[in-house]
Amino acid sequence: MNDTIAAIATPYGSGGIGVIRISGPQAFKIAASLFSTTRRPGGKTPHLISHRVVHGFIMDRSDPDNAQVIDEVLLVPMKAPRSYTAEDVVEIQAHSGTIVLKTILELAISRGARLSEPGEFTKRAFLNQRIDLTQAEAVADIINARSASALKFACSQNLGELKRKIGQLRDPLITFLARLEASIDFPDEVEPFEISPSEADQLDQVMEKCRDFIQQHDDACFLKEGIRVAICGKPNVGKSSLMNRLLEQDKSIITAVPGTTRDPIVEGLNINGIPFVIIDTAGIHETDDLVEIIGIEKAKDHITAADLILLMKEPGSVFSEREFQRMIPLGKNVILVINKMDLARENTKDMELPQLTQDYAKIPVVQISALMNQGIKTLKEKIVDMCIRDLTMEPSAVIPNLRHKKALELTLSSLESVKKGLARGQEEETLAIDIKNSIDCLGTITGETASIDILDTIFSNFCIGK
Repeated sequence: MNDTIAAIATPYGSGGIGVIRISGPQAFKIAASLFSTTRRPGGKTPHLISHRVVHGFIMDRSDPDNAQVIDEVLLVPMKAPRSYTAEDVVEIQAHSGTIVLKTILELAISRGARLSEPGEFTKRAFLNQRIDLTQAEAVADIINARSASALKFACSQNLGELKRKIGQLRDPLITFLARLEASIDFPDEVEPFEISPSEADQLDQVMEKCRDFIQQHDDACFLKEGIRVAICGKPNVGKSSLMNRLLEQDKSIITAVPGTTRDPIVEGLNINGIPFVIIDTAGIHETDDLVEIIGIEKAKDHITAADLILLMKEPGSVFSEREFQRMIPLGKNVILVINKMDLARENTKDMELPQLTQDYAKIPVVQISALMNQGIKTLKEKIVDMCIRDLTMEPSAVIPNLRHKKALELTLSSLESVKKGLARGQEEETLAIDIKNSIDCLGTITGETASIDILDTIFSNFCIGK
């Protein structure tokens, strides 16, 4: 924390603006040694006033007699604690180019800064108590948001909504623990411990809210990760054509040769603000070709992992329930997609839709022509409907991530032990251990009781410069 760190805070590549961020006790001094308001070799740096943008030039003064201009920049000094890290911070807004940004960064490092570690700026913001751990994680969620809904929930978390709700769960437990510990430490000065009706009600409310959060994660975690949709079927039913129509661009190779798609093709897709991950799998059929066999095995793995399966058939083909059971794992959501309906209209005599028995009649059927771009809009609407029709989210809701969910499950487990202990008349010492465990588990979500291993794991997933 005593080091001054520096990094390029914008993505590499050519562009209008690139930002170098410097944070730490020497940030102002290092920036001053590089900056000048004039192009002249002997130009002096003005007094830097916090939160006032200054126009000037980055100078390479390694040779005092021949100082060179590196770039024309804007300098933004921010005095602690009114900065992203709550330390002295200087941001240099230069032209975005790999060479110019790297040169400015190397000059900053030569003046005493060191290259930051991944996520170190956000980690310092957390360690300096400007943000809690849920807000730090929300920074990564905002950067990686794949839909407007995911961005909305991440912004809510970044503003401290999850922190506030976790605090509401911890506060009554802390009060409850204080009463227990008073009964343990001062048995002659306080009345024997007995849970009051209001405390029992608060305990039930905390447990119910933990369950709600866990269910909220299970219902809406796809907003961060994307709903996995696998397109499957026999060779040449039009899987790749459908993939291209859904994406509205040519990603899958289309030929009349069976087995063209061997490796699954995975692409992101946004439908009505909902993120999806679409997988075009190899055609599933009997073959002796080793490469095709490997592709088919990969296809089956993707089908197993998918949240929704688009099973493609052709008009007039036989719907074999045995084939269905062999291809589709039990309990999977499935849409039966009948492709090549343009041919069915031309040859109605031989092109009848597959007949479904009563057990499979509930499977929704959508008729399309991937070639003619017919029925694709209807299919997209059906995909969205099947995936989110039972989802009800409050406008102010936040979506716990998997780490939060596990901590909430541990909290719930400890509180269930407390409930059982109270029913059995368990001694106060044991009850206090379980209550403290639940408080600590909730504290790992906000970072108050998180171990250094948890912090290192979280911030190591950030990019350098954030």
